Amino acid sequence: MTETIAFSGKILCEATLELGEGPTFDPATGTAWWFNIKGKELHALHLESGRKTVHPLPFMGSVMAIIDPEQQLIASDQGLFIRNTQTGAFKAYATLEDNPENRSNDGRMHPSGSLWIGTMGRRAEKGAGAIYHVAKGTVTKLYSNISIPNGICFSPDGSTGYFVDSAVNYIMKVALDPETGLPTGDAAVLSDQSGNPGDVDGSVCDADGLIWNARWGQGAVDVYTPDGMRVARYAVPATQSSCPAFIGAKADRLLVTSAWQDMDAKARAADPNAGKTFELGALVKGRFEPIYRP
Repeated sequence: MTETIAFSGKILCEATLELGEGPTFDPATGTAWWFNIKGKELHALHLESGRKTVHPLPFMGSVMAIIDPEQQLIASDQGLFIRNTQTGAFKAYATLEDNPENRSNDGRMHPSGSLWIGTMGRRAEKGAGAIYHVAKGTVTKLYSNISIPNGICFSPDGSTGYFVDSAVNYIMKVALDPETGLPTGDAAVLSDQSGNPGDVDGSVCDADGLIWNARWGQGAVDVYTPDGMRVARYAVPATQSSCPAFIGAKADRLLVTSAWQDMDAKARAADPNAGKTFELGALVKGRFEPIYRP
């Protein structure tokens, strides 16, 4: 069993979010971004100054991709939108599904400039969701019958994709065309985590190809090798750790979101940091997220 490394980081943001998710970092502005999905909020933290801003959303957003200094691509329960960073205005971009019972969840940018984004039922209904590939406005369904899409990330060269259905807890691996981010073969199980406590949640892949995964229900970030071996576990001071992102001028720090979703008053009292946003405290060899090319 992998020894758990004690938390040596800090709380980046004290706000307690029902479902903190979808973090990313914009190196051009030095700003970390993440969502409170259930609260319909977009959070922004300028790392150097500590200036925090919360932007109310007209929908349940879950993933952001940077396009350029004036535009961001936002995935939501109402589809994909382009957000103007100066005015905050939204422009419809593409439809994911014609199903009001679903919402977007986990996603990540591929090195080709395409986006993988997952959908799920609002109450995590079994098999209600899917995982999609989005490139230049074209939406392609990759995988159906997904309950809770998570763990989407890519090897540094773009030749391998990873994802998980948290209801099943098999970390999946699939060969990709590095030029497009589309699969070139069938997905296979990389690591069977179904018998272990907690759920495989959001992931990022570092410059060495290691997979950093937030373990929902265990208050941890796990580190896997490209062949599926778990080689480290870092403690996070909130049980429902949800998603990591590389931050900082050198992408050598790790932000981790968390949530208090489905916790009653007793559980929240026992987990006072639930929903806060953390810096892990470990030095990482991260990568900046690719920009989306509309």
